Amino acid sequence: MYLYRLPIYQVRLVRDGSQRSNLKKIVKPTDVTEILNAFLTGVDRENFVVIMLNTKNQIIGINTVAIGMLSSCPVHPREVFKPVILANAAGVILGHNHPSGEPSPSQDDLALTNRLRDAGELLGIPVIDHIIIGDEGRFYSFKEHSYF
Repeated sequence: MYLYRLPIYQVRLVRDGSQRSNLKKIVKPTDVTEILNAFLTGVDRENFVVIMLNTKNQIIGINTVAIGMLSSCPVHPREVFKPVILANAAGVILGHNHPSGEPSPSQDDLALTNRLRDAGELLGIPVIDHIIIGDEGRFYSFKEHSYF
């Protein structure tokens, strides 16, 4: 009889650093843009992040899901929701930057937002907003444009 060695895994969420913030609770999109602007300052490529929230809409963590190229960033729901589940988040806010400075969503941004919203509904973790950061303080909030 041949014995097979079964791999044993342990899944962990590891704190990678911290960022100071005076916000205790996310109430409006501009609260999130302050966080995203500070987090994404100086990046030269598109970065996609997920902000994880507790039941009181307080930020419990932020995770960089993907770093792309100048004009695109491949994102998969599995990679977005993996840290969210591990952090026991009650909801999420998605965010990414447009290095071009123009925050208007592309067709790919619209399709990805719909896909992630659907995945969140399936998992019971609502996507509360998706915010695109441009330059000079400009941003696009999907919630403000009635996507959520």
